[in-house]
Amino acid sequence: MDFFMLGFGIAVAGYFVGNGLSNFNQGTKSGFDLLDEEDEHKLIPESDVHYFLGVTKEDAKVLIQEHPDIPHIQLNGKVYFPKSKLREWLLKIGS
Repeated sequence: MDFFMLGFGIAVAGYFVGNGLSNFNQGTKSGFDLLDEEDEHKLIPESDVHYFLGVTKEDAKVLIQEHPDIPHIQLNGKVYFPKSKLREWLLKIGS
């Protein structure tokens, strides 16, 4: 009886592994794609944008003042920067 259960378990495991391999790499997303999707809707508060930019708070303020076209939104009197849009904007001005 033990050999029967062992054989049955191996057969079931083989089925699931084979089924998983048949779907392998078809429409799956990498870890970086998942992070990009997560960042797509993330908002950075104005007080923390200097961390994202990698500059001092003063430099971030100057950059924001000199570039009024920087992507931002205002909610309840506070300024936020959409992370994905800010990244695209930085790449655009950097090239």
